[in-house]
Amino acid sequence: MTNFLKKEVDGKLAVAVAAFFVAVCGIFLVCEDLAQNLSLHFPQIPLSQAPLSSEKVEDIKTFSSEQEFKDYLVEGALDSSYGFSLGAVRSVSDMSVPMLEQTGELRKGAGEAVIGRVSDTNVQVAGIDEPDIVKTDGKEIYFSQAKSYYGWGMREMIALPHPSVKGETKIIKAFPPSDLDIDSSIAQTGNLLLDGNNLIIFSGQDIYGYDVSDSKSPEKKWDIELEDNSHLVSARLYKNKIYLVTKDRINIYHPCPIRPLTVNGAELEIKCVDIYHPVSPVPIDVVFTATILNPKSGKVEKKISFVGSSGSSIVYMSENSIYATYSYYESMIKFFADFLKEEARDIFPSYVIAKLDKLEEYDISQQAKLIEFQIILEKYMASLDRDERLRIENEMENRMNDYYKKHKRELEKTGIIKIGLEGFKVKAAGKVPGRLLNQFALDEYKGNLRVAITIGDSWFMGRGESANDVYVLDKNLKIQGAVKDMGLTERIYSVRFIQDKGYVVTYRQIDPFYVLDLSDPKNPELKGELKIPGYSAYLHPLSKDKILGIGKEGSKIKISLFDVEFAEKPIERDKYLLNEYWSDILNTHHAFLLDKKHNIFFLPGSKGGYIFSYENDKLQLKKAISQISARRAIYINDYLYIIGENKITVLNEIDWEKVQELDL
Repeated sequence: MTNFLKKEVDGKLAVAVAAFFVAVCGIFLVCEDLAQNLSLHFPQIPLSQAPLSSEKVEDIKTFSSEQEFKDYLVEGALDSSYGFSLGAVRSVSDMSVPMLEQTGELRKGAGEAVIGRVSDTNVQVAGIDEPDIVKTDGKEIYFSQAKSYYGWGMREMIALPHPSVKGETKIIKAFPPSDLDIDSSIAQTGNLLLDGNNLIIFSGQDIYGYDVSDSKSPEKKWDIELEDNSHLVSARLYKNKIYLVTKDRINIYHPCPIRPLTVNGAELEIKCVDIYHPVSPVPIDVVFTATILNPKSGKVEKKISFVGSSGSSIVYMSENSIYATYSYYESMIKFFADFLKEEARDIFPSYVIAKLDKLEEYDISQQAKLIEFQIILEKYMASLDRDERLRIENEMENRMNDYYKKHKRELEKTGIIKIGLEGFKVKAAGKVPGRLLNQFALDEYKGNLRVAITIGDSWFMGRGESANDVYVLDKNLKIQGAVKDMGLTERIYSVRFIQDKGYVVTYRQIDPFYVLDLSDPKNPELKGELKIPGYSAYLHPLSKDKILGIGKEGSKIKISLFDVEFAEKPIERDKYLLNEYWSDILNTHHAFLLDKKHNIFFLPGSKGGYIFSYENDKLQLKKAISQISARRAIYINDYLYIIGENKITVLNEIDWEKVQELDL
């Protein structure tokens, strides 16, 4: 009976201590399992301790040997599921000027048909192309035709490739429309890049380079095979060069050299001395490699590698640099110790606080520190009666909530590495609080980097204490100025930087649309705010003073036309609710097409394709095309080609009459 009572008391004590940890740690992802784990065995830390102690390039260096790499893994407390996130790249692009109509040069198609206007893929920065399922040179359309179905992404319904249907890349004679026909097809399918007569297909673990100068007989010129341990992350095309990013899972027994890919049968080898890492050891599980490829031969011309984790990250490319971001946490032990010193001296005796404070100085991993932290608090809680434990649990939860509101920017961070395109070397390293949404959260303008972040998102916190900031960093990635606390309790849903202005949309129940003046990097200002129902997931500049927003209101697609001529008083000039639950634009900006000559834009839906006019600041549905599973649209001269999974429909933009169709 005595042993039974002791077990029962110990069990209740464990529950009490677990409740205390949930109260203290509940705001952190590291503690999410504690409420269900009464034994209090800490999970691995989800993100790293601070990888950069300052914002100097000296805090990033390369390994000197394989043994140093191994030692670094041990010191960083490697766990394959966690680590600082230099990971899944979402983009390698940017926009530093308003999106202008992107057209090709004057060309001639088959016969004597003159091709004047040709649309490009919708990207952030003119001149830096991004892979997509459709490309055109005005003569042919290259369409990666893969059957898809609609499924759920992170927040929205999206088009997903059908796993049981094999696709192919169609080469389609496009101009003039009367000659619309399939010239040939390529067995591979995937996202495409087009550089002159060189068609690049990113197909799973393989990359193919085709010469398509003869559209009826495309010829494979090169191929790149990623190793089983390697994965394609991102690619961009800039000035006739392909910028490729891959990641390799680290072999803890033989971490280097890394061999991420094989080009025409020859392995690319990354030596230990070529791999960059933060000087302060951090948990890592992958090595990222950025390479510059020749699109004609597939040859690797330059390369650079850096350690990171397989978690979420963003890579973005301006005309001068590539910026790689990674998420991490500053020391949680220090955060807790500071909290106890500042807010809980009346609850805990000085010797407990001193022990916790001392933990930060120990030369052990964060994992070990957290376990020691647990033991210290568990012993103290065991010395209290039940009434006092209950009081402390409630006090700690309330005080921690208040403390986090004031100090949340001290814990959750995004590190940034800047790689110069000239020389392909690390140029600077810096950090900002919080985390980024997507590629549009970064923008380089006049040597400064603008960064939009969310800190303490409600899904993460569970307490609605989120905030949103925009930071302006100089060329050395040091913070010059900031606009803070936009959309408290909300998170960023879309952002766009256009020259010296910034536009941010946050959302929880309403859609605050913010206008920022970034003309003075040291003193950026929030100039105006507009609160409207719904949210915009994508923002696109129509002109200097007009911004288009595409998102959701209730169960329908919402299109908003914002007038920002007077930054202090932005106006929703017009809006349109489309009877569609989903559009691919909510998933990728590549699905959007703007034709400024005719003052129209295209968006695909699940029921068809839609052409809207924005002339005279009015949103008008100009044309709807049903019975087509629309994916993309392009224009050649004054013809609009709506490309669906099984059909292409061509419209004359002068009168919007259908002039041609082609079954695929």
